[in-house]
Amino acid sequence: MDFAKLLEKQTLSYADKSAIIFQDTNITYSQLKEASFKIASGLSKLGIAKGQKVAIFLPNIPEYIYSFLGVFLLRATCVPLDFMLTEEELVNFINHSESKVLIAQEKKNVDLISLKNKCPCLQEIILFEADASSPKEEKLFKSWKDLLQEKTVFPKTEINPKDTSAIFYTSGSTGHPKGVPLNYNQLENPIKTLIYFIKPADKDSFLCGGVPFSHLGGLDYILFMLYFGTTLVLMERFQPFEFLKNLEKYKVTIFCIVPSMYVAILSLKEYDKFDLSGLRYAVVFGAPSSPILLERFHKACPNAYLLNGWGMTETSAPNTFLPTGTNTKEIPNTGKFPPGTEVKVVEGELWIRGEGIITGYYKEPQLTDEVVTGDGWLKTGDVVRVDVQGRYSIVGRIKEMIKVAGEIVFCPELEEVIQRHPKVKEVGVIGVPDKLRGEVPKAFVVAKEGESLAEEELRSFLKQHLAHFKIPHFFEFVQALPKNRVGKIDKEQLKTIA
Repeated sequence: MDFAKLLEKQTLSYADKSAIIFQDTNITYSQLKEASFKIASGLSKLGIAKGQKVAIFLPNIPEYIYSFLGVFLLRATCVPLDFMLTEEELVNFINHSESKVLIAQEKKNVDLISLKNKCPCLQEIILFEADASSPKEEKLFKSWKDLLQEKTVFPKTEINPKDTSAIFYTSGSTGHPKGVPLNYNQLENPIKTLIYFIKPADKDSFLCGGVPFSHLGGLDYILFMLYFGTTLVLMERFQPFEFLKNLEKYKVTIFCIVPSMYVAILSLKEYDKFDLSGLRYAVVFGAPSSPILLERFHKACPNAYLLNGWGMTETSAPNTFLPTGTNTKEIPNTGKFPPGTEVKVVEGELWIRGEGIITGYYKEPQLTDEVVTGDGWLKTGDVVRVDVQGRYSIVGRIKEMIKVAGEIVFCPELEEVIQRHPKVKEVGVIGVPDKLRGEVPKAFVVAKEGESLAEEELRSFLKQHLAHFKIPHFFEFVQALPKNRVGKIDKEQLKTIA
């Protein structure tokens, strides 16, 4: 992708149109281009050139977008870091990626001076909105405002689509760094998928309601906005009521969220009071979804198509959507793959190959050998079924497969059935050790507000819908389920408290 040409093109076509709306502030395409070019100029003056790494540690604010684009304009490599990371995790990822520059906002419990001392590769920290009470030593850091004062001049760089555009990290300090490198050519994959299934137009508007820019799903919103000339309504974090307000206020036409976000929205008593008539597509992504939840949400936006999608950072997501016009009762099907992507099922596991698929993890040959075959097939770790129409549906992750006395049980299947109980708000199922059976399911259940739910009532309900060996052996009723940064239920954290 040539980001300089894209910015020039959209500025010529839509100079005064809102590219981004953030906290009721409109940022036009002209302003987006100007800020992005200035960041590129400032980074170039600091010595950043093609192939060098720039890490970003900011919340979901417009400056994150300017930083992404500034790095891309130089054909350098962006290392987007989640603003929820600890200092230890930041040090881990910055050193592993060998980032030369860090663009950061101050955060409690993250000592940037200490961080710089622990990262010998790090030559400069650019500080955004320094706290007035910051220690004098932090004056040594570069200022974001100073960066924006640079002239919008930087060297033209030869375009090689195989150059690494970004490295996304998908594990924390407790695990080995898992950096997923995507080249500039692979950034076109999400756009091609959207064109094939949805065909956005410049009249569309997207709502990024909390998907962090440190994840590929966040970057996808930037790519869609810039490529299609649409407006991106940006929220710093997901808040269900504000999400619905933004949908209504800005007549948003497309959004994509994970199932737990639908749960949060449907927990609002007034969720169906908002005017969502402008919504064209509501996409559920990131985990197997409950048709019951989606059918309830569809009542609030009957004119919209509810689509299920699938993809991984390693596959330049998204990769599949359910074709438009599909009956809502078929929403649990993940969908079809577009032309140009090869897929096959090996012992139930989805394997995928194509231009958008990574050839390996960053500086991790052993990890690469575990999931990428010699002829380029990526083992996704997802167990799938394929129907007669060639549509794929995710049964669950291999890691979420439980063997109960030799019988195979998938956690998402149990969660979907438990979710049908009218008193259940949310549920997470994991496998726990059992001396007799090897492993058995345990369900963590959140009841709806004001409801009282007993274990025997739930067991009685499940006996009508599940084979006896699938019914969880243990139930734990909790006030809330732990979530990761993208809003998915954090199964690893559940295992630590099981």
